[in-house]
Amino acid sequence: MPSHLLPLLLAAYQYKFGRDVETMAQHLIDDIAVGWDELGTDLLDGAPPTLVAALTGGEHWPSRTLDHLISPDGSPPVRMTVTDTTASDLGMPWGYILHPQGVEVISMAHSGTGPLVAWDTDPGTPFSDHPAHWPAVTTRRTPTTSPPSARPVPPKPTYAPPVHLTAAAAGRSR
Repeated sequence: MPSHLLPLLLAAYQYKFGRDVETMAQHLIDDIAVGWDELGTDLLDGAPPTLVAALTGGEHWPSRTLDHLISPDGSPPVRMTVTDTTASDLGMPWGYILHPQGVEVISMAHSGTGPLVAWDTDPGTPFSDHPAHWPAVTTRRTPTTSPPSARPVPPKPTYAPPVHLTAAAAGRSR
């Protein structure tokens, strides 16, 4: 859900990845074999302790990938491609696209484009799960003619179904 994942992504970009969206996309999208089971507080490495405490309530948990899956036929699991068409079938209510200027948050219930949150937005900004209630830190993106390929990245699974992340930079397909 955006109220949890968006502050985590903003803080990760600003602190752990040193404001380098390519390095962030490499870690979150390209370097994983299948997908994420959970994004953890290790993404907050380098962030001020007060921000970490505000975002996590003082809890700490590691990020975990989906590398423990076993397919029904015993073959190695493969990365799923998430599209507007398959997102609802996979139970993914939100998508996050990493752009050079910010992260786009798309509600799969209203597919297409979503609000773009600038990378320099304070991660401590209170975000609800309804973008219409967000503070004035976003802009609307113009729809593209061909959406980038998506790769699944779920939030902390204890309270929300999976979401997906993509990188909108040219040449970012696998």
